[in-house]
Order: sequence, then C-alpha cells, then structure tokens
Amino acid sequence: MPDRILVPLIVACALFMENLDSTVISTALPTIARDFGTSPIHLKLALTTYLLTIAVFLPASGWLADRFGARLIFRLAIVTFTLGSILCGFSNSIGAIVFARVVQGVGGAMMVPVGRLVILRTVPKHEIVGALAWLTVPALIGPVIGPPVGGFIITYVAWPWIFWINIPVGILGLILATLFIPDVRGETRVGFDRLGFVLSGLGLALFVTGTTTLGLGLLPLPLVLAFLVSGAALIYAYIVHSQRIPNPILDLTLLKVQTFRHSIVGAMLFRIGMGATPFLLPLLLQIGFGMTPFQSGLITFAAAIGAIAMKFVAPPALRRFGFRNVLVWNTFIAAFFVGLPAAFTVTTPVALMTGLLLIGGFFRSLQFTAINALTYADIPSFRMSGATTLTAVGQQLSLSLGVSAGAITLETATRFTGGVLVASDFWFPFLIVGAISLTSLIAFNDLAHDAGDEMSGRRKAEPVTIGGEHG
Repeated sequence: MPDRILVPLIVACALFMENLDSTVISTALPTIARDFGTSPIHLKLALTTYLLTIAVFLPASGWLADRFGARLIFRLAIVTFTLGSILCGFSNSIGAIVFARVVQGVGGAMMVPVGRLVILRTVPKHEIVGALAWLTVPALIGPVIGPPVGGFIITYVAWPWIFWINIPVGILGLILATLFIPDVRGETRVGFDRLGFVLSGLGLALFVTGTTTLGLGLLPLPLVLAFLVSGAALIYAYIVHSQRIPNPILDLTLLKVQTFRHSIVGAMLFRIGMGATPFLLPLLLQIGFGMTPFQSGLITFAAAIGAIAMKFVAPPALRRFGFRNVLVWNTFIAAFFVGLPAAFTVTTPVALMTGLLLIGGFFRSLQFTAINALTYADIPSFRMSGATTLTAVGQQLSLSLGVSAGAITLETATRFTGGVLVASDFWFPFLIVGAISLTSLIAFNDLAHDAGDEMSGRRKAEPVTIGGEHG
C-alpha cells in the first residue's frame, strides 16, 4: 500500500478515537449528568475543558515534533489519550471527569496535528486533497458508529464503557505508528519559546474559560469578566512578543498568506456554528423529544454517513469548480443545514429528520475537506509545522466557542420556560449557530478565483514566496 494511503489511514486511527469520543460523550451527557446529579448544561464543562486543554497545549505540538521526531510524539500522544479515556470511565463527579478530560486533551493536542504534519511533509502537494480524504474517511467511522454504539452502551450497559472502547483502538494505533510512521523532523533546530507558550496558553485558557461560563451563572459575573479581559490582554501581549523574536511558538506571520488567512478565519466562523451541533442535537432528541440515547444515536449518525459519501466527490468537484466557487456556494447550503434542526418538532417523522441530517452531513463534509486542503495550498514544506499548529489552535478554539454559543443560547431560551429544558427551547440556539456559520461567507468570498488551483490539480506547481522566502 503506498504511503499516501497507508500513513493517512494510521493517523486516522488517532482521529477515529477523538471523533468517537466526542460524539459518544455528547450522546451520553444527559445520562452522565443524571448520575452526577447536575444539569446537562453544566456538564458541558467536560466538553469545553477538553477543547480548552487542546488549545493550550497545541502550540507546543509543532516544536515537539520538529525537535524529537513526529513518530515519538505521535506515540506518546496516543498513550496519553488512552490513559485519559480510562480515567474518564472511572469518574464519579464533574471534578473527576473534568480532570480526566484534561489528560485526554494533552494527548489530543499532540495526536492529530502531528499526524497531519507527517502527511503534509511526505505527500506531494497535488495529492494532498486525496490524502486528506483517505485520512478523514476512516476517521468518520467514529461519528458513524459513535452515536448508535454509544447510545446502545448507555441504554443497555453502562456509560463508562463509552470511554473504555478507546483502549483497543489506542493499542492498534500505537502498534501501527511504531511500524509505519516515518520519523519526520524539522530541517533546523530552534529554541523553545517559553514566554510565548505561557502567554498564548494562559491567554487562551482564561479567554475561553470566560466565554464558556458567561451567562450560565456558574461563576460570579465580575470573575467571568476578569477572565475575559485578562485572557484578551495576554493574547495581545503574545502578539507583541511574537513580533520581537525570530521563532515564536505560534507563527502569526503565516496569516500574511491570503489562502491561509481566509481559510483560518472562514473555518473558525463555520466551526463555531458546527461546534454547537453535537451538544445541542442529542439534548433536543433525548430531553426535548423523549428519545432514548440509542434512538438518538441512530438518528444523529446519519450526518456522518453523508460525510463519508462526500469524501469521494470532493476531489473531482474541487478540480472542476475550484476552491473559491465551492466554498462560497456550499457555505449557504451547509449553514442552512446547521440551523435546520430549529424546525424539528416532536411530530417530525424520524425518517425525515434522518434524511435531512444525512444531506447536511454531505455538504458539511465538502466544506471541511475544501477548507482543510486550501489552508496549506501556499505553505512551503519548511513552514508546515507552524501552519499545522496555528490551524489546530484555531480549530479547537472555535469548537470550544461553538459549545459555549450553544449552551449560552440554550440557557437564555430556558429562562422563558422557567429554567426547565423543553423542545421549544431549541429553535433559537439552532438559528443562531446556523447564522454564525453563514458569516464564514465573508472570508471565502474574498478568495482569489484561482486560489488553491495547484492543490486541486487545476494547474501545475509554481514557486511560492512567503515573507521574502522561497519554498
């Protein structure tokens, strides 16, 4: 099997665990919250803490891979994530599961970005779209089997097993990575930006904590505002710091590249909307419509089936129409389906809901495939570690903000129904997150008409100039 297929499939084992874990815990939230004696909205800390931890430790992933080798860091990440999964299964309180999710987050911060870096450095640019499709197709098995399998385990076994099923996948990924992942390292060694790591990590942690708790009454409002202000100040301090040293931990000069900048901004806006869906949809189906976790899972997994189907359509579509046209027109369609569950009611036929979610997953997958490929279209090999790190930070930050957006809007809606979740509370959150996804059109519409043509196969490779350097 050629490396352009084998390596993405191995990295997909790691992505499989992450996606399986995220979809399963979303399905399990109501059950776990009931066992812990708390609200499902408050238990979202288990979701956001994981995303927050990834955002904090992600900046170090590129440097660690360059310094110690991608294979070693990738294997350590798998071991750490699997250990966190074991701890999640033994949790018996919000505090315990939040700690376990932090451990998972440390592993997740290194796992997928480092794996993606290996692919980007070993696969020719004109084959990247196809390689990323191979990476994503097996990884999408997680969302496909996650909701129904997770729902079955929660309904008929016990929720801790939704985390323990990561153990065999982690062992398999560790064996395959040891045998087949190349030991990719950076071309030059640079010092670790300790001050930049502290400023960026602490700034992101405080800012996302503030957005996560805003409006939920979990912390006093002055403390929440202090988190937001201090987090923003530290992020600004990092921006100033990064301009004064030659090798900052997050290379913000990459944002000068048009395709990279527009992809990052557009992806963040679109993912804020998408990040709320795995949180909102299981709550709507289980609490709003009274379904069991298994029934809920059987409906929500349809979106992942649609996503898998799109992976085989995306490469020829991008070659035929180009990145800009696909992203602009598909933004309207994908954002529409993000907000569509606002129209679901208890009388909506299950078959109709399932079919609409399947179609939505189809177009959502096209959006992510195009964004993920375009991000690296004009980035030379020697700057790939910085690009993958900055991209991953943006992804996790936007997903964390997405969960927060869903929770805040849902909490706002429940105030009009006496604080008790009912089906009619969900139309407002879904409309809001759909509208947020639609705003990504601003970034994609400004792309050049020939953006990413080399990567899509519409034209041959040309030299790339970034910040005065040639790749």
